[in-house]
Amino acid sequence: MRKLFLVAAIFAALFMWTCNRSSNKDSAEASNVILQESDGTYVLKLEKAARYSDGTNPSSNTAEWKILIDEPGRYKVWLTSATRDTTDLNYANTVKISFLDNQLEADPACDRITGNLDNLNSPYFLADSYMGTFYFAESGEYYIQIVSEKVIPYEALNQNQSDAETKLMSVNLTPMRR
Repeated sequence: MRKLFLVAAIFAALFMWTCNRSSNKDSAEASNVILQESDGTYVLKLEKAARYSDGTNPSSNTAEWKILIDEPGRYKVWLTSATRDTTDLNYANTVKISFLDNQLEADPACDRITGNLDNLNSPYFLADSYMGTFYFAESGEYYIQIVSEKVIPYEALNQNQSDAETKLMSVNLTPMRR
């Protein structure tokens, strides 16, 4: 009888532990925390960001994501844009990407063209711009912000944006391997 009770208690504890692990992931997804992809990258899509827009000065428009860093280390930061002109992304101002006290600021350039964009009307191409690197000293939740005139307000998403030469799509963090 005692052995049966002990076995039942072990199974109950194991069951509660596995349920707790899955609920942590579910709660992270429910609170819009960006999780690491299977290849180690983080894809911070603009449509999943909290956005703040300034109608009088669009160059201060801001998007913010909360991410959960599983593996501390150095990550390359790439800005992905949808563009018609692969020689000039037509950003009017420099783009600032920051977390904690670390800030990257650059004028985005077409460092690599990754293909056509299926979900936007042709002729848009995906262009990645290398912005620099961030070092995450420990795992945990962090806020990443981007400041650019290409961060459009939620209301503008429903309007026809077909006249835009360049559209900000995402910020990508890729782990650096040795």
